[in-house]
Amino acid sequence: MSVLVDLIYTSEASEDGYYGNFSDHEDNSYGGRKEKRKRFEGAEEGSRGPLDSRSDEPMPLPNPMVGFNLPNQKLRSVDRCLPSKAIGPPFYYYENVAIAPKGVWTMISRFLYDIQPEFVDSRFLCAAARKRGYIHNLPIKNRSPLLPLPPKTIFEAFHRTKKWWPTWDPRKQLNCLLTNVAKPKLMEQIHHALAKCEGPPPRRVQKYVLETCREGSLVWVGLNKVAHLEPNEMEYLLGFPKDHTRGISMTDRYKSLGNSFHVDTVAYHLSVLRDMFPHGMNVLSLFSGIGGAEVALHRLGIRMKTVVSVEISEVNRFVLRSWWDQTQTGTLIEIADVQSLTSERLESCIKRIGGFDLVIGGSPCNNLAGRNRFHRDGLDGEHSSLFYHYARILDTVKSIMDRM
Repeated sequence: MSVLVDLIYTSEASEDGYYGNFSDHEDNSYGGRKEKRKRFEGAEEGSRGPLDSRSDEPMPLPNPMVGFNLPNQKLRSVDRCLPSKAIGPPFYYYENVAIAPKGVWTMISRFLYDIQPEFVDSRFLCAAARKRGYIHNLPIKNRSPLLPLPPKTIFEAFHRTKKWWPTWDPRKQLNCLLTNVAKPKLMEQIHHALAKCEGPPPRRVQKYVLETCREGSLVWVGLNKVAHLEPNEMEYLLGFPKDHTRGISMTDRYKSLGNSFHVDTVAYHLSVLRDMFPHGMNVLSLFSGIGGAEVALHRLGIRMKTVVSVEISEVNRFVLRSWWDQTQTGTLIEIADVQSLTSERLESCIKRIGGFDLVIGGSPCNNLAGRNRFHRDGLDGEHSSLFYHYARILDTVKSIMDRM
């Protein structure tokens, strides 16, 4: 058993560690370009003090992390008074990882018209955790969940695992789904070590195996045998249709799914738009990924007349385009680089389609959280600074539509 413990420690310390990117958004590369804080900075420093998102002070998160309300539960008393400058059009919806430092969320809130985040852990809606903060100007009354409701426990989602689940593993739900998976060698080592035990393994070994399973969201698939989730199982937990990411490499499937929206959570928030746009809506989707926002709107029955999708990854664009061609009748306009979405280009697009009803997206969090050596950079990081493009574009869209 001590050999197993040593193997786990060795694997974690190894340069070839078995976990990949612990951030929850893709490590997109835009050639190292940064969007400087051209908007607000002078005024903000004068009125609210200097802006600095690099502080490691943790964001105080609600417990439980249920946002303003959950499906089928009474609306909690929430003081939701939007600042006048946040009131649309358009509606907007921004997502990032909840465990980003307090300074990051303070900065994001200021740039998005002083709206406070709604923090939600998807484990209250499905069988896997995904702790996120959402800043939006959507109504919060009359929300409704997608049906059928997703499974809430591992056993409900994957019935076959119950047969092999050891009594000393108390997990009912999975941790956040990652962008990479455990190395097969480690899972083999766990299997061989546990198989040598005549009864339950010693407590210290149980502890290390459980820690490994929690971190990698591993499930029991045989006697003393753990495995990572398959891509189709991740699609199911995240609310995507079966085979949504099929057709790309296995590595890309895990990466894209690990970086995606949780569809059921996002759809619950967006459900208030269903009755407001019975004839469809125009959407500006920034950092679209594999189309979590688009799938959520589709599952809600909201027709998308036009979607302008901005996504740097060619693989992700292929996934979204393939799904769109099979399910939608509207127009999908694809743009690769968010920096190419200039004021002139936005104005031309808005005049052509008549304006955007929703601006939605979640910028990369690679420099904000997780086991990433750049996480102290805050919103000044190479990837996380792309948030300023979301703020710039939203501000530009609001200004153009105000003049229409």
